[in-house]
Amino acid sequence: MQIHQMSVTYLPEQDRILMRVNTTEGEEMRMWLTRRLMVGLWPLLSKLLTEHLLKLESAGASLAGANPELKKMLAEFRKEEFLQHADFDTPYEEGEQPQVEEPLLVTDVDATPMASGPLRLNFNERPPNGSAKPRSYQMEMQPKLMQGLMHLLDQAMLQSQWREPFVPVSGPESAAEEGDPGRPRYLN
Repeated sequence: MQIHQMSVTYLPEQDRILMRVNTTEGEEMRMWLTRRLMVGLWPLLSKLLTEHLLKLESAGASLAGANPELKKMLAEFRKEEFLQHADFDTPYEEGEQPQVEEPLLVTDVDATPMASGPLRLNFNERPPNGSAKPRSYQMEMQPKLMQGLMHLLDQAMLQSQWREPFVPVSGPESAAEEGDPGRPRYLN
């Protein structure tokens, strides 16, 4: 399976992200990504992609002991370089027929960096109590394509306003948690 296009859209009425992947064979895979899933998946994919980009650098072996700031700057440079060459303007072409009627409700993702360059992602749906047969999609993504996916996911999370919990709490907010009487606390 070779990926032709990807689409990532936040649907407010579902409060989920719909990820669609169109292959060169005209098949379409559709997946629901929930906030609960993204809380753990986003940091993992960010870390894996950064590490993978550094390994692919010509000086990859010598970067192992490099300053973390240098590693971060180099990874950010590569990410920006990939995004400059990405095509986000071409409209998504609907696949002829989705592989399954209902999108996969992703419950977990297995991510494995491959030695040859791509990142293998297994999107799994494991229904509760074995009520239905587990389903999954597997795809291998080159770093450029993976960076494009991360960009699309980032845009969808900004639209969904899910990014807030991913930012570490610091400064005045920490004081409220410690019992600052001047700031109200809200519990849900």
